[in-house]
Amino acid sequence: MDGHDLDLVTLRSADTRLDIAPAIGGSIARFCTTKAGREIDWFRPATREALASRDPLGMACFPLVPFSNRIRDRAFRFMDREIRLSHPFTHAEHGHGWLTPWNLVERTEDRLALEFARPADDWPFAYRARQAFHLAPDALAVTLRVENVGASPMPLGIGLHPYFVRTPQSRLTARTDRIWETDAEILPTSLVEAGPARDLGRGLSVDTIALDNCYTGWTGSAAIDWPERRMRMTMTATGQLSFLVVYTPAGEDFFCAEPVSNCTDAFNLAAQGRADTGMRVLPPGETMHTTITFTARPAPQPIGE
Repeated sequence: MDGHDLDLVTLRSADTRLDIAPAIGGSIARFCTTKAGREIDWFRPATREALASRDPLGMACFPLVPFSNRIRDRAFRFMDREIRLSHPFTHAEHGHGWLTPWNLVERTEDRLALEFARPADDWPFAYRARQAFHLAPDALAVTLRVENVGASPMPLGIGLHPYFVRTPQSRLTARTDRIWETDAEILPTSLVEAGPARDLGRGLSVDTIALDNCYTGWTGSAAIDWPERRMRMTMTATGQLSFLVVYTPAGEDFFCAEPVSNCTDAFNLAAQGRADTGMRVLPPGETMHTTITFTARPAPQPIGE
């Protein structure tokens, strides 16, 4: 990648590099480290074609603001008001941030901040969003902040959508509670026990099962292991991110473990009376924020090696 001809902004810290595409949904295009002359990608890197077509779904990671995952039929009720959203998908997906150019507001060698402001429109709540990136030699911290700048309370959910590099032995481990079953359109139907095959606490071999589900009761910490590399990445989240969306599509070179604050279709489920959706109601003038940190280190070696 050439950061100049593809409108990327590059941060560096020792041997670690972060390429950010502000105009493509404030997305991360690449997060990698050079070791012994070899580049190791932690997230699936964006291709030149994805960058040229400005496709956020082809990026390495994008922000989820002001909700994560889907809203059924692009509509929901909030405070006795019917809200219908304009969106390119049948069910509104991932909010506005990933489809919106972000403005560069701060930059140093290893830090960057982006912002965008959205006035009230079909989403009748004005807000301002900010992403701050801090790169260290072995870690990346992303702080996501949303401020309600309108005159009325707004429903809200936030998170990140990273695409991790997938190898045959990739493994995801996290402590969670239950899992939402879904219908053919990946919308929630029932909240159930995960069972042994989908239990993240035991460690999930991502190549052995196809998932596109939201886990509840996430403790805010997860580990991704690449045994072939003898490397581990820990992902930790502050704030109210107690849901983890896991996406392991068969035959792909990536998998997703998305730290988020709300379950899929949270706004509609909340309108139906559920109190466990993670939907936050943000009063005027208040903010919601989280910091998600990705730390890469050599994996612990098995006893006897």
